[in-house]
Amino acid sequence: MSEIVTQLSEPLYSAFQSEMFVLLSTVDAESGGPTSSAISWIYALDHSTLRLTLDHRSRLVGNIKAHPKVTITAFGEGTIYAINGSASVAQDPLKGVPFQMCCFDVRIEAVRNALFYGAQLVSAPVYKKVYDRRAADMLDTQVFDAMKKA
Repeated sequence: MSEIVTQLSEPLYSAFQSEMFVLLSTVDAESGGPTSSAISWIYALDHSTLRLTLDHRSRLVGNIKAHPKVTITAFGEGTIYAINGSASVAQDPLKGVPFQMCCFDVRIEAVRNALFYGAQLVSAPVYKKVYDRRAADMLDTQVFDAMKKA
């Protein structure tokens, strides 16, 4: 049995230093079932902690507060990673942003290759923001700046 990796590799840590698309999986606070949502306000605080921010209007905030175990699915380095951890509130509400947000720190408990055997990820998913690009860039800057101060 291989040893469990509990920290981000250097390339994965570097990828989390800029905006990236991930899937955040939580336990639904009402149904108790699994749920997964795409987010991009996330970065690596260090090799063993991810920091993410969510709009208070999202069900994810209540899900994480009720059940702090989460999985973050990240695409990179030719594979897909499942990053398991426990989330705790870093700042609520997040200061310095124009609406109610909650900032969480996720202490990494395991980093696993989640791609099926014999496969290699050719490219990570690509997305584009389809609303006012200037407003999106301004909001992203505000959120990431506030996250780094939390």
